[in-house]
Amino acid sequence: MKPGYHEIYSRYRDNITRGVLKPGDKVPAIRVLAEELKVARKTVETAYAILTGEGYLVSQGARGTRVNPDLLLPDHHTPAEQTTGTLPESLITQRERAGFLRPGIPALDSFPYKKWLLLSGQATRSMRQEEMLNPPVLGWYPLRQAIASYLNISRGLSCTPEQVLITSGYSGSLRLILDTLASRSDKVLFEDPGYFMGQQLLKRIVPRLHTVPVDRSGMDTDYLLRNHRDARFAIVTPSHQSPLAVTLSLPRKQQLLDWASQNESWIIEDDYDGEFHYTRKVLPSLKSLDQHDRVIFMGTFSKTIMPSLRMGYVVMPASTVEAFTDCADIVASGQPVLTQKILTAFLNEGHFFRHLKKMRALYQTRRDWMIAALREVYGDLFFTEQNDGGMHIVAFLAKGSGDSEIARCWQAQQLQVNALSEWYRGTGKRYGLVMGYNNVRTYQEAIALLERPKQQTLELLLRNQ
Repeated sequence: MKPGYHEIYSRYRDNITRGVLKPGDKVPAIRVLAEELKVARKTVETAYAILTGEGYLVSQGARGTRVNPDLLLPDHHTPAEQTTGTLPESLITQRERAGFLRPGIPALDSFPYKKWLLLSGQATRSMRQEEMLNPPVLGWYPLRQAIASYLNISRGLSCTPEQVLITSGYSGSLRLILDTLASRSDKVLFEDPGYFMGQQLLKRIVPRLHTVPVDRSGMDTDYLLRNHRDARFAIVTPSHQSPLAVTLSLPRKQQLLDWASQNESWIIEDDYDGEFHYTRKVLPSLKSLDQHDRVIFMGTFSKTIMPSLRMGYVVMPASTVEAFTDCADIVASGQPVLTQKILTAFLNEGHFFRHLKKMRALYQTRRDWMIAALREVYGDLFFTEQNDGGMHIVAFLAKGSGDSEIARCWQAQQLQVNALSEWYRGTGKRYGLVMGYNNVRTYQEAIALLERPKQQTLELLLRNQ
């Protein structure tokens, strides 16, 4: 089969990031490569255009097209730092597929639709002419006030509305933070395993991306200090690690904060589902322990309200507000005021707090159902590890390493689980299935869903032992 432009693009990008092609190396002319691959010139032109646009290639006129001589690539001598390769199609396209057990989806059957529709109507009817202009780049101020109040109470922060910036969600927040504060020479650290969409985004925009292993106490800060003390950014999910569901231990939190303070580095705290802890009322955020204002806190309403809302926020350190404002004025366009007004009313009238309280109890029950059903259907072939909350569990394989094949088997039955090993970029992988449970409505439904792929799963487990 002839390669398409995306395959050509992926081959060259991977060869460049792995160091096979080095900065300054010449690549074949479009006509030559098209003839060699037996594809249309337009196919190669498109692939080269994307690579050039992302900074991997530069056109030097008569000298031809070359790998960008100024490109700064990650080191490749340490196995645990590998960040190459593309994610499996099953992960990349999962957000577009319907099914059950998909991680990160809130309990949509329990959302207060009528209240949301009522607030939507009120916001629409009260819309003023001046609100039809361009939205405020930093966000509608009443919403920034409401989020600051919520975070100060529930997440232990001490921030003002002026430090809150409204974004389009996870990707928008991360891009804006790095656009504002990072240079192309800065080393950026990410958890391994880590959120798969975050990996893909960072590989595209960060030339010097490295990974730090995660164990049962969270990010290995000793490894960070031994190998990456000079890093400029560390991106972490301390409250409920994605995907291993562990909490960063207090000693490691302190180590991380001390490192950031001593090296004038930044910690980006992704608090993607920090509201959902079941054995205690609230788990303090890492930002709440930050005495030197080195933590940039980011969150979204995708997990607490609905993914389609596409609304997130960043809590800017006081010293960076001006820089964020200048950058946002150039690269951001602001979020729709109407949506922000609805969300503001949802927060200010207490509906959000009541919804979270209800969801904590519901998710704890549904998690217990899923773990019990997993044990009932598969016995000791899978096991789970105790954790304090979140919106997904990891069903670890008791034996073998064939989680990718098992995940594909489950996906064929409309069970949109992930293979844990595919979230890793380096060595030391663990194997299992990452599965959501929020939309499992009864214990019997959990049993029925897990029974769907049972026979094929048992065959695969037996073959891989």
